[in-house]
Amino acid sequence: MTSLKNRILTNLKSLGQEEFDSFKWQLQQPENVSGCKPLTKSALQDADTREKVVDLIVQNFPRRELEIMANILPIVHRGDLVGAFGLACSMKEPACSMREPVCLIESDSKGSLCVVPSALKILQQIEQKVVVVSVVGLYRTGKSYLMNRLAGENKGFPLGSTVQSKTKGIWMWCVPHPRKADHTLVLLDTEGLGDVEKGDTKNDNWIFAMAVLLSSTLVYNSMGTIDNTSMEKLHYVTELTKNIKMKSKAEKDDERTIARYLPSFVWAVRDFSLKLELDGTPCTENEYLEHGLKEIQGAKPQYNEPRACLRKFFQPRHCFVFDIPAHRKIMQQMEEATDAELDPEFVEQAKKFTEHIYTKSGAKFVGDGIKVTGRILGQLAETYVEAIRSGDVPCLENAVVALAEIENARAVEQARVLYVKGMESVRFPTKTMEELSAIHASSEREAWSLFRKRSFRDDNQEYQKKLVSALQGEYNQISEKNIKESRKACEQIIQRVFKSLENKVGAGLYSVPGGYVTFCQDLEVMTGTYRRAEGGVKAEEVLKTYLDEKATVGTAILAADKRLSEAQRRAEEDKAKWEKAERERLATEEKRKALEVEMAQQRKTEEEHIKQLNDKMEKYKKDADDNHAKADKAKWEKAERETLATEEKRKATEEKLKALEVKMAQQRAEVNMAVKTVPAHRRGHPPHDITVTRQEDDDP
Repeated sequence: MTSLKNRILTNLKSLGQEEFDSFKWQLQQPENVSGCKPLTKSALQDADTREKVVDLIVQNFPRRELEIMANILPIVHRGDLVGAFGLACSMKEPACSMREPVCLIESDSKGSLCVVPSALKILQQIEQKVVVVSVVGLYRTGKSYLMNRLAGENKGFPLGSTVQSKTKGIWMWCVPHPRKADHTLVLLDTEGLGDVEKGDTKNDNWIFAMAVLLSSTLVYNSMGTIDNTSMEKLHYVTELTKNIKMKSKAEKDDERTIARYLPSFVWAVRDFSLKLELDGTPCTENEYLEHGLKEIQGAKPQYNEPRACLRKFFQPRHCFVFDIPAHRKIMQQMEEATDAELDPEFVEQAKKFTEHIYTKSGAKFVGDGIKVTGRILGQLAETYVEAIRSGDVPCLENAVVALAEIENARAVEQARVLYVKGMESVRFPTKTMEELSAIHASSEREAWSLFRKRSFRDDNQEYQKKLVSALQGEYNQISEKNIKESRKACEQIIQRVFKSLENKVGAGLYSVPGGYVTFCQDLEVMTGTYRRAEGGVKAEEVLKTYLDEKATVGTAILAADKRLSEAQRRAEEDKAKWEKAERERLATEEKRKALEVEMAQQRKTEEEHIKQLNDKMEKYKKDADDNHAKADKAKWEKAERETLATEEKRKATEEKLKALEVKMAQQRAEVNMAVKTVPAHRRGHPPHDITVTRQEDDDP
């Protein structure tokens, strides 16, 4: 255990402070801790050292420490450290390069479903959009062969050559999409329906429901023809409204809403031996399907119901018929058979089927057009299976809400990390606040762009507000650091530039007749040298503090200078007052500019939020149609309310800026009044009747 803790600690010490802070935040997220209970914020706050964080990991995640480290390190952009644990860093190899299928959802002898963690980890690494194709059908009807063809392989999903079902649960194979470079093709081969060894039809219902929920295209594989017998075997479709809910509320799901979110449908008819004719007239495969889905008036419900459900819920629909592939002996070795050994007509039909799937199957989406990545697909699978295991019916709306919480929190953190990375280009101290503000604005734009790309369903702006707070917190820290670095640099410049003055004061070189004028001239020269050194955003404030401290020294030298008359001494006192007032003005002006920059930043942020909300409203208007007018109108009205609220906030910001400007004007007026108390002919000039003797100085 000591060795393990040392390995974890070594890697945590390799993280920068921002990376370590992000790592601690990720330990609080349920999706990162492999089914364990995530750490609490208070526990991590108490763990103020990396050693204590290691102790928390070991205590709370027994036997899962390495797995959790491997989960989180790539998220904080330190996947390079995963190899230190002897684990493969899945970030370096695309998850879609799977060499063979793996089980995604297990089904035990009692029919209970569970998501396999290793398969989930594969999906978590796929950031591309996914096209998900599921195949369902009776056991031993050749479903797996079609999926292997889609994967471009003969072997993969087990085919088997006996009467026993080979596939249990739902198996997954992720491969690069053959037609879409930025998509991953996810193939799901399901457990055969109607397997006599199971004896429980409830399991078949859940397998069918999971295939429908997870896929963007559902392939139903059957044998022979589309007739009443094949329709009766597809009775699972009539159970969909019982096994799947679109809305979390008790209200009944609208059939058009259900159809909008269900996958497209492909019926694959295997070993088809009839002519494609209707009433003696040749027909297409799709026409053959639609003919088979016609209801008969007066027929029994069990005849019409599956046909009606297929027409209502699955759009669009397509059909492909396949001849018998080959002789029975060759079919027993289909994994080894080449296309040359198969019936040419069957090979051509298989090519036509795969090309349709490649070109017509769209990316998986949920909710209001939210495109699904591999990571999101894994989260959906977990959510649906958990609902089934708890005795509930999988609900799409609940799944989307849970998904939005996870993905939006992740988007906030990723945007924050990107912002921090962008701010790494700041070189402390900056010469001006505008310089820091420009880098902040650029980094903030990048962060918001990433957040908008990866967040969804943030209807109440909850996560948008969290990002505002997170970015403001990061900026405040960076701004404070910039101020500290500026003060530090200015103090160093003062020590260097005013060193000779300090030495002369200490040696009493100014405590001679005419010494005060020499002191003032040295001070003026050195002040100019200091200002040219550009100490940053606190240059005037630090200079004011230093010169105010030296005012008592100047007063003492002035009092001791016997060369000055009483009138001359009063003139110099007036000049000193003016110079002090001028320093106050410059320091105040420095503060005012900094505050104006800060308020301008706030204004830009508010304007960006208003733009986002306006864009959202325009999208709702554009997407509105007759079928969903009521729902889209509600969304539009909500977005409009959010826009008005943000507009009020912007106006409040403007009022703050105006109040600040009034305050700055008052301060400037006070400074100007102080300056006016000094006679005009004495402001910034020594009395004309003083003889100035400039003392030589090797280091002014």
